[in-house]
Amino acid sequence: MSASHGESATGREAEARPYDLLIGGGLLVHPEKGTSAPGDIAVRDGRIAAVVEPGGAHGKYAEYLDAHGLLVTPGLIDLHTHVYDGATGLGIAADLAGVRSGVTTVVDAGSSGSDNFDDFRRTVVSPSATRVLSWLNISRHGLTRGSTELAGHDDIRSADTIGTILAGRDVIRGVKIRMSRSVVGENGLEPLRAAKRVTAQVAAETGRPFPVMVHVGNAPPEFGDVLDLLGPGDVVTHAFHGKAGGLFPEAGSGPLPQARDAVERGVRLDVGHGSASFAFDTMERALEHGIRPHTISTDIHRKSLSGPVHGLTTTMTKLLAAGLTLNETVRAVTSEAAESIGLAGEIGSLVAGRVADIALLDRVEDPTPLVDAEGRTRTTGHRLTAVAAVRAGVTHRIRKADA
Repeated sequence: MSASHGESATGREAEARPYDLLIGGGLLVHPEKGTSAPGDIAVRDGRIAAVVEPGGAHGKYAEYLDAHGLLVTPGLIDLHTHVYDGATGLGIAADLAGVRSGVTTVVDAGSSGSDNFDDFRRTVVSPSATRVLSWLNISRHGLTRGSTELAGHDDIRSADTIGTILAGRDVIRGVKIRMSRSVVGENGLEPLRAAKRVTAQVAAETGRPFPVMVHVGNAPPEFGDVLDLLGPGDVVTHAFHGKAGGLFPEAGSGPLPQARDAVERGVRLDVGHGSASFAFDTMERALEHGIRPHTISTDIHRKSLSGPVHGLTTTMTKLLAAGLTLNETVRAVTSEAAESIGLAGEIGSLVAGRVADIALLDRVEDPTPLVDAEGRTRTTGHRLTAVAAVRAGVTHRIRKADA
């Protein structure tokens, strides 16, 4: 008798409170629509169950997250991070770059390769509260042997890389390659050609596009020659750096012709701020010429965490200072980022049915100058800060020391 009464009570409670979590009172920023409107988000079983009018689900939830005065966005996605903590000199804890900073998904950019991806999965992906994905380094070593991972003759083993990708494609979303003089040595463009052959074979075997993320920096190889090898869906990170030989070949000139051609055929430009790879001047010139970033990422690592990067919300604030709108900025770290890693149907949106990855952001009055990787500053008067992150329905409130 008592057991049946218990089951009945549980059933009545579930009927009365059908939602696990309600995020109420916030301004919902919908990246696909380009709109912001008041609303509440109801979560059940780790997914968005409904988006309702303010107060429309009153009392129908087990947990309430107060978002009054805050922006509510899809969970932030940082497309370029280094979180192989302890195995590389750059790595930081995934949750420090992730949920403790309002970011629900981080994509590690080449810290691991085919030789050590299984260890990366075991020590970083599995224990983290943040969703951790990977751009697998085309070098079998990843970054575990320093920063010249493509200068040798046995650094790329394509068959091993393909096998690793096929076995780990739930985590591996593409291939990372660094195309700078200090990395490739005398090998020139050949490592990039090898990466493109690998991704083409993986795409053929899996039936889905499989992109390359290319780090660009000091030539050679020349930026234009790198762009000529890229196709739809490939990502150029550090696209807006201030070094010679970048997006603008000369002072006062227009953008590199290959850059416009690349964007027109579907190559995606990513910020990848890092210690030395984002310049306000370059970004502002690009916007003047109609070239906009598809995605905003941090390249956060041990040497950039304390500055100039700090985190994804600070990097977003810098893009607002450079001239992007709020909706453009949110889209670049949500729906556009999700599309870049082939997860547009799962994350990066506030649509019912998607994974309940959600960020709560505040616009804090703060006149502190924002600093780019060149030491130049801009001031906005306001700064985006993360208040909480919801990862698959689980709430992570953020301490001021982490934000």
